Amino acid sequence: AAAGRLLVVPVDGSHWLSMREVLDILRQRGHEVVVVAPEVSMHIKPSNNFVMKRHSGPITQEEMEEEF
Repeated sequence: AAAGRLLVVPVDGSHWLSMREVLDILRQRGHEVVVVAPEVSMHIKPSNNFVMKRHSGPITQEEMEEEF
């Protein structure tokens, strides 16, 4: 199959942890991956396997830490 481009808008938590493994494999197979994620998240972190684009969200880092 030909390599393609993939845009990912993930949900933080266990969904992201599972998806990240899939993205790593897709990158190894030649796909270009761009992840659009909120600035504040618990698990969504940058990686060498994809391009990370951040956007502002409805809560701050302090508010998230208070909730957890």
